[in-house]
Amino acid sequence: MSDLLEYKDYQGTVEYSAADKLLYGCVVGIRGLISYHGKSLHELKKDFKEAIDFYLESCAEDGVEPQKAYKGKFNVRVSPELHKTLAIYSASHGQTLNSVVEEAIRKYVTE
Repeated sequence: MSDLLEYKDYQGTVEYSAADKLLYGCVVGIRGLISYHGKSLHELKKDFKEAIDFYLESCAEDGVEPQKAYKGKFNVRVSPELHKTLAIYSASHGQTLNSVVEEAIRKYVTE
């Protein structure tokens, strides 16, 4: 994820519009839209931080809890056969289903 901007636990994309000769992006991992732009990387980073700060300030003023990009929970749909296999594997290894899935995902993305 080295191609993402990071600020206050939020990550944002970096894109380029050749037609507009402009860098732009949006915050990933939340339902709302927080976007930003700039003519240079410096301007893009500055606008990204300002957009995050504005979002957090607006949430505080409105008494709304800001969305966190990643809460550590998500739903995964698998076939019933795979679900059964995972459940049997986790039980036979003294692990929870969540810990087996987390271990498998960790191995997949770090290898």
